[in-house]
Amino acid sequence: MSTASVSFRPGAVLADLLPASRVRDIALVVGGAALTGLAAQIAVPVPGSPVPVTGQTFAALLVAAAFGARRGFLSLALYALVGAAGVPWFANGTSGAGGASFGYVLGMLLAATVVGALARRGADRSVLRTAGAMVLGSALIYAVGVPYLALSTGMSFGAAVAAGLTPFLIGDALKAALAMGLLPATWKLLGRA
Repeated sequence: MSTASVSFRPGAVLADLLPASRVRDIALVVGGAALTGLAAQIAVPVPGSPVPVTGQTFAALLVAAAFGARRGFLSLALYALVGAAGVPWFANGTSGAGGASFGYVLGMLLAATVVGALARRGADRSVLRTAGAMVLGSALIYAVGVPYLALSTGMSFGAAVAAGLTPFLIGDALKAALAMGLLPATWKLLGRA
């Protein structure tokens, strides 16, 4: 089957363009976890917040869209479990499940499942649909991360929103814009191959 015919098959995600095998799926899951861990090291502190701006959420949502719900979830689950077990690949080289930002990692599991499922329905093939998937994925990350931040630090919910959501909206908009260009462009490029 040619790449062009696979690229437009309903229900396909970018990872499906690779020859199917268990080795492929394992490599994708491990690679997705590693990419997320690497992107988490791009961290910029936010004054007044225990949560830095990172490339982690961008990588997590990109992995989900490119791999689909199952492989995306497994990649983020591996990332979370290995980081919780002590591998220092959370933001700023941290690890463990007790940190104030661990809720965002848990939110990425939910977001990966939803964004991956949407990508299987073609949400990664146009700019507007990709934008919608990325916004929804980010909202799901915050829906878990912000309450976890409040509980783990003793902040009020309002303070957690001010410290763990508001300062990140511009960065998330930029990450979504990057994904909006990257994913549909990749499909178009592969469709012409």
